[in-house]
Amino acid sequence: MLKTAAFRWGAALALFAATAYASDKVTSVPVHFAKGTSSASMKGSFSGYDSVEYALGAKSGQTLTVKIAGNSNANFNVFAPGDKPGAATAIGSGSVGADWSGPLPKSGDYTIQVFQMRASARRAEAVPYTISFEVR
Repeated sequence: MLKTAAFRWGAALALFAATAYASDKVTSVPVHFAKGTSSASMKGSFSGYDSVEYALGAKSGQTLTVKIAGNSNANFNVFAPGDKPGAATAIGSGSVGADWSGPLPKSGDYTIQVFQMRASARRAEAVPYTISFEVR
């Protein structure tokens, strides 16, 4: 009887954890530069464990600069083509007041993931931000 109750309790916790993870929303946004320009700025917002992933096409050898402004909880990671957040190491990262700039190792679509750290995500804080991209 005690083993059955412990099993049910464990199963309920596992189901709750899976449901909480499945509810994290990832919004995908393509980045397009206006004709004749090499930069773009976009506004966004998310809360809790949600995140936003920007897809930006660039060529090997170009330099990408990413800046984020707004809520101090806004952070970002930059992933090379074919690499995904949670499955690969970011080639760069930054936050409000800490821009990132670097040469790009290969051609393709780069993913820039915008998120907040666990402490503020746990409190479901809202994070409005403006993110800027420049490719040279």
